Amino acid sequence: MPQTTPPPRTDASRKILGACPHDCPDTCSLLTTVENGVATRVQGNPAHPQTGGTLCAKVSRYTERSYHAERVLTPLRRVGPKGLGRFEPVSWDSALSDIAARLQSIAARQPEAIVPYSYAGTMGLVQGESMAARFFNRLGASLLDRTICAAAGGEGLVQTLGAKVGMRVEAFAQAGLIIIWGSNSIGSNLHFWRYAQEAKRQGARLVCIDPRKTETADKCHEHIALMPGTDAALALSLMHELITHDWLDHDYIERYTLGWAELRARALQWPPERAAAVCGVPVAQITHLARDYGNTRPAAIRLNYGMQRVRGGGNAARAVACLPALVGAWRHAAGGVLLSSSGQFPVDRAALQQPDLRGLAQPRTLNMSTLGNDLLRESSDAFGPKIEALIVYNSNPVAVAPESGRVVRGFEREDLFTVVLEHFLTDTADHADYVLPATTQLEHWDIHTSYGHTDVLLNRPAIAPLGQAKPNTQIFRELAGRMGFLEPGFAESDESLCRTAFGAGIDFERLLAEGFVTLPLADAPFATGGFPTPSGRCEFVSARLQAQGLDGLPDHLPNHEPAGSSLAYPLAMISPPARNFLNSSFVNVQSLRDIEGEPVLEIHADDAAPRGIVSGAVVKVFNQRGDYRCKAQVSERARPGVVNGLGIWWRKLGLDGRNVNELTSQQLTDLGRGPVFYDCLVQVQAWAGLPAGHPADNAAGE
Repeated sequence: MPQTTPPPRTDASRKILGACPHDCPDTCSLLTTVENGVATRVQGNPAHPQTGGTLCAKVSRYTERSYHAERVLTPLRRVGPKGLGRFEPVSWDSALSDIAARLQSIAARQPEAIVPYSYAGTMGLVQGESMAARFFNRLGASLLDRTICAAAGGEGLVQTLGAKVGMRVEAFAQAGLIIIWGSNSIGSNLHFWRYAQEAKRQGARLVCIDPRKTETADKCHEHIALMPGTDAALALSLMHELITHDWLDHDYIERYTLGWAELRARALQWPPERAAAVCGVPVAQITHLARDYGNTRPAAIRLNYGMQRVRGGGNAARAVACLPALVGAWRHAAGGVLLSSSGQFPVDRAALQQPDLRGLAQPRTLNMSTLGNDLLRESSDAFGPKIEALIVYNSNPVAVAPESGRVVRGFEREDLFTVVLEHFLTDTADHADYVLPATTQLEHWDIHTSYGHTDVLLNRPAIAPLGQAKPNTQIFRELAGRMGFLEPGFAESDESLCRTAFGAGIDFERLLAEGFVTLPLADAPFATGGFPTPSGRCEFVSARLQAQGLDGLPDHLPNHEPAGSSLAYPLAMISPPARNFLNSSFVNVQSLRDIEGEPVLEIHADDAAPRGIVSGAVVKVFNQRGDYRCKAQVSERARPGVVNGLGIWWRKLGLDGRNVNELTSQQLTDLGRGPVFYDCLVQVQAWAGLPAGHPADNAAGE
């Protein structure tokens, strides 16, 4: 259905207010300059305090992405084998008619055999899960458990603080101590880094906790390079020191926490010597950090999702989230912890997604993090029907899902009908039966929350859709029409959906005028308790977890694949994002790829030397799940015993048509059912195959 309100026009050159759609806590407000219908520049909105007129290198090149020569601008139908990316253009009428007929045939037998697969290609509430959710709810398709990024940490926060809530990001500028835990803020949270730098100029101490010596660690006063998956042990040992030295706010603990006696007993089991052995760090680093945290006011923790991508990730997030209550950090606006602010937003998801369209049906739920296994399953009583159709939007699972060798084998099934809504021929699109051209953020309406600040942002379309591209919402509207879904919700326009997202909870006219609205929240939200938990307190012990038969206290859980447990695969591997990409987005933007270079594995000299590995050499990285080849970079950014496989490159751009997710596993976290990307053991060896740059070297990826 066409939009009811066109973008405002003043003259041949104008600026349109928008919002960055990408999976980043900053959620910037954008200004797009449009000249004679063409977007010529995307810049940060200087009127938005969180953006401050500054964008990251990725989004500042957004016009390069929207006008990319390889942009998919017409519907495509596969004409070659799956995976080779051979297509012919077809009309929208032909594509939608065939897709609808195929889905109707499957749904007539078993609608749960149809599976949606999506995540955060856009974080928008409208182009994400609004019309798409209505379509799949009406269809009766399987539900998707969207776990691939933040599920463990988010659940840990919910079980401790009651929701995804925390301190306001702008308050970090007034902190006396900032602990940046599991985050390369310079690369992935640039606008928080501005506040951290302001605090540093005023005398604050900055400590980075991360297995990798990141660009952020370079700029902090201290870097604690712990082993992957040992964060809970470190947090419990910090508690041990706070207790034994009585660096505690007893009044805050008594008034506003639950389960102190039990947590105290557990923390006292973790003296610094024990934690140091587990974490692989000096005892002095633990004792000094505990002293600083116990004696600095205000003290703030910026926790991010890197630390929860291991077996014990949920418990680790719980342990860290307990720390501010012990020292009364919540009493101060610039004290506490921030992992995610997304629980602050009063989004009416039921109105957007209309789950009532399912009627009495209760479809199964599949976990997006086990897609590789699920695509290869046959029908069974436990699993339900075999997956016959997969509709992918806002995601590139062939590149980003764990254990990608199995994911690829699933996508290669000739009996799997696959439709992909996309901007480019990604690794996933190469395996589709149909690729449908989707609009970019410059071409559609959307509304955004944030998980790094507390502003709502509106995105207006700045330009008309290029070629034959359509918004996700319009594609699902038209599919619904082809399938005879006549419910009124399928006629709702995108601008109306933006209004529906918050109902009366947001001043939409102000959003139209200014592009953003700040939620009216207290500066120090938990100064006197009031946590959104069942008890209203910070819950050191969770009765909800105990009711599930789980430990109610946070604890250190060793990795599924703990370091030192395998002679065959002696190195731990993490796969943090490359600085110039955002997961697999922007990988095909040439200017960014030129900066990033090529897929590399960072390895410490202590691990490289006995393997005969030098910088620039091609190495084979492997484990029981698979192998891939890339260039080695002998670097102090890797700590001994850990290698860093920077991602997420498209598979077809790799030396052998694979990427780092060939090695990651489909095992899940303790809480939240999330993936364990950083819980992975490997071996690395110099590759005696073709030299890098040989013409045959890239054959698998062409």
